[in-house]
Amino acid sequence: MSVDRTAVLEALRAVKDGESGHDISSLGLVRDIHIEDGNVSVGIELTSLLVADSERIQREASAAVAALPGVRNQVVTVSGFLRKRKLREKQSGLEKVKFIIAVASGKGGVGKSTVTAALARELSQRGYRVGLLDTDLFGPSIPSLFETAEVTLQANEREMVVPIEIDGLKLMSFGFWLGDSPAIMRGPMVTRYVNQFLHEVDWDELDYLLMDLPPGTGDIQLTLTQATPIDGAVIVTTPHALSYADVGKAVLMFDKVNVPILGVVENMASFTCPDCGSTHYLFGKDAGDRIATRFGTQVIAQLPIDAALYGASFRRSIENPAMRAAANRMISRIGAFAQGIDKPQVSYDEHEIRLHWPGSGETISVANHRLRSNCQCAVCVDEFSGTTKLDPATIPADIQAQEIKPLGNYALYIRWSDGHQSGFFPYPLIRSLAETSS
Repeated sequence: MSVDRTAVLEALRAVKDGESGHDISSLGLVRDIHIEDGNVSVGIELTSLLVADSERIQREASAAVAALPGVRNQVVTVSGFLRKRKLREKQSGLEKVKFIIAVASGKGGVGKSTVTAALARELSQRGYRVGLLDTDLFGPSIPSLFETAEVTLQANEREMVVPIEIDGLKLMSFGFWLGDSPAIMRGPMVTRYVNQFLHEVDWDELDYLLMDLPPGTGDIQLTLTQATPIDGAVIVTTPHALSYADVGKAVLMFDKVNVPILGVVENMASFTCPDCGSTHYLFGKDAGDRIATRFGTQVIAQLPIDAALYGASFRRSIENPAMRAAANRMISRIGAFAQGIDKPQVSYDEHEIRLHWPGSGETISVANHRLRSNCQCAVCVDEFSGTTKLDPATIPADIQAQEIKPLGNYALYIRWSDGHQSGFFPYPLIRSLAETSS
């Protein structure tokens, strides 16, 4: 019996990625398969190479391939994923950074900096080489969170700034320069400082650089996304309708600069009373589900209000199960995007919209009127109660799409012939409507 590529990929589904728990085949980590006369060679690329995990994966993958009927010999190699960055600056401190992750929010006060610091701490405690860059020039938080307000920055022989280091975690913030003084500057000056932050800090070799972006979608965010290739973005919000309504603005901003959304962190999702043990949803319940339904992005964590996280200094290590789960999902998503995810091909006419996934061969279609009737935007669905406001009878029978733009790997933006153009249509929603129709 001869062995083929499909059989090898199926066998490797038994091998799990240590961080995410997903199999290496579905994550796209199996990059090369060569088969000749029963001799099989497999190349596996890990998004971040920890020695213990790579040795286990190589051992388990070798055993899985060897067990296949028709395999005489097998060779499995495991390597780290190397990204060649296209940097505008000839000399940049980002040259040896594997993955750059932006952490953003559409609104201030949602705990974005705390989440960024906790994620950086979590990754660093696992043994990854991690940097944390506080890019909020007008309200830097990292000096306070890590109790490093009074530090003296040094330059090295390359005339680059050396980041502060705490337990192996590298930190840089405009607050280290500014101290307690306010930042008063206009757009061109902001752009110059941001570029200095990006390229004139000597990060050396990093697995992950987390950038704590200021809230909103202004000059700093645009400068950052245009000055260097960001590998993915995490959006932080709260369950309150006023907060998660701004998630859409952040999604659109990152999509315009081709930055994939790794997921949404729903912060302050609940509070568990230490006396009675009851869980209370202070800002509303099921916001995570509404975010996923409306924007098509994964909610990678729902973080409770916890004094151990919000009342502590990050100068000391913090154990937080919810943050651990968030880091797992973030790593899994960035690995999948880095290796390339199967994105659907979109076509449409006066009757329906069709999606086709080349990798799996799956094709689905939904009638225009049915899809328009299920829009989840704030105009069509009440953001506070989640009840539908749109009456399908008011939609023209001959409704059709005039423009469709894919948003990353999660949704479509559609401009309809009735003038409506504020809706995200996530792929899971389209798939569910197609299945219901059939």
